[in-house]
Amino acid sequence: MSITALLIIVNVIIFFFLEILGDTENAVFMMEYGAIFPPYIIERGEYWRLMTATFMHFGLSHLLNNMVLLGSAGQILERAMGKSKFLLLYLISGIGGSALSFGQMVYSHDYKVAAGASGAIFGIIGALAWIVIIHKGKYETLTGKGLLIMIALCLYYGITAGNVDNWGHIGGLIMGFLLSIIFYRRNAKKIDFAEQNLYTYTYDENITCEVEDED
Repeated sequence: MSITALLIIVNVIIFFFLEILGDTENAVFMMEYGAIFPPYIIERGEYWRLMTATFMHFGLSHLLNNMVLLGSAGQILERAMGKSKFLLLYLISGIGGSALSFGQMVYSHDYKVAAGASGAIFGIIGALAWIVIIHKGKYETLTGKGLLIMIALCLYYGITAGNVDNWGHIGGLIMGFLLSIIFYRRNAKKIDFAEQNLYTYTYDENITCEVEDED
């Protein structure tokens, strides 16, 4: 099973478990079960919320939107980076997004309850942006222009819509981009031996030596 599929399953299981216990669209309920709330982090030292919040979602539509993005972008990055590095990037990007969101709320003294996988998913998008850059503007089905448009639209939606944690998105995006610079290594071009005649050795343009199997 891919890490992308496993992450989706974990997010879905946690969502329905919380739905059984209460109402995931209720901020107080989410706050009590692990979402980010600055006073709890500052006064109680509950920094683990920066991680647990990334696996919590406010309602079914919030979950579905994030899982569609995770499924489409995550598969590409996982193939490019490998399972271990992909998982590490996802988790650290999620924490990075949570940390910037928390820091901005503390700085502005505007305390809200925040949760969602968006920071981690934006980390995936940031990582793919770096991969597209070093592949000269295109990687698999992705293009630099397409990624920029997607990032711009997501951030624009966050600015214009209510109750969207844009700081979490930005934090995850930056963290994913930086981690991709560290984690990702472009593979050298491989020789396709299937198209080579392994019994022919060419010494120059005019002379070849045919090697035949002996009985």
